[in-house]
Amino acid sequence: MPAASAKHTMLQPAGWPQPKGYANGIKARGEFVFVGGMVGWDENEKFATGFVAQAKQALENIRAVLSEGGAGPEHLVRLTWYVLDMDEYLAARRDLGAAYRAVLGDNFPAMALVQVGRLAEPEARLEIEATAVLPSGD
Repeated sequence: MPAASAKHTMLQPAGWPQPKGYANGIKARGEFVFVGGMVGWDENEKFATGFVAQAKQALENIRAVLSEGGAGPEHLVRLTWYVLDMDEYLAARRDLGAAYRAVLGDNFPAMALVQVGRLAEPEARLEIEATAVLPSGD
């Protein structure tokens, strides 16, 4: 049964376990904002040190691009994470969760996590794509 949120409807089939830190699905209607793959560097292309610090910076970059489109974290409907090392991600989950909430709050869109062999930027440990939907009337 869908659970209504302030901006979109989270899709949670009856009897399924509640996801932790993401949504199984989101139903949204409105204007789309697509954010290309963000890595953990700042506006001067200086990388943060460490996996969690890079993730936090990538999320801050996403938030900045969303803002340019008139959107915020509450409008996120999808994130796709590309990581070089799944074990590095899994070992950092607690700290990643804190960094995520510090930047995006308690907004948990549908997410996918993929381990890749390489990213375009040699210093990058991860890259994150985002999609947001501004509901009609916002």
